[in-house]
Amino acid sequence: MTCPSPLRRRPVATEIPGDHAPGPLRETGKAGPVIFEWLRRDDTFAQFVRFVLVGGSSTAVYAVLFLALHTLGYLPAHVMSTVASTVLANELHRRLTFRAEDRVGWLAAQIEAGGVSVFGLVATSIALRWLDLTVGAAHPFVQIALVVAVTGLIGLIRFLALRWIFRPTGARSAQ
Repeated sequence: MTCPSPLRRRPVATEIPGDHAPGPLRETGKAGPVIFEWLRRDDTFAQFVRFVLVGGSSTAVYAVLFLALHTLGYLPAHVMSTVASTVLANELHRRLTFRAEDRVGWLAAQIEAGGVSVFGLVATSIALRWLDLTVGAAHPFVQIALVVAVTGLIGLIRFLALRWIFRPTGARSAQ
């Protein structure tokens, strides 16, 4: 995570907020657990939880689009749904998961993270083709389930790549 991005970055001037927040079930001055405070942290696990939440949301968008476009055929529906849900996911990851909106512009995020997504698109397209060759006309929900399973496996690789792409470039202050 020390390599600079191939695209232009804006420098980070301050520490990432919430780096030293309490754990998810500890009490602060407020009543009840502080899950939401913990989710705002920028440690790896909190980022991974946000990554999964964004990924799940964009997968739901994919499924709705895929069903709406399925009459075009599984491959066109898959490609169009993947592109639309990937653009959405990249932006949500940039803003919410990795809080990189001040460091990485929209276009740079789409190019870099979209490049990572091409691997997923190829893998899921191959999986759908395999399903089509072995089963024939599978139900759209079976096709979506296959895409979700393959995407879940690729998700870990994508998370690590996006942590590298959206990482802060400035030094963090020590406390």
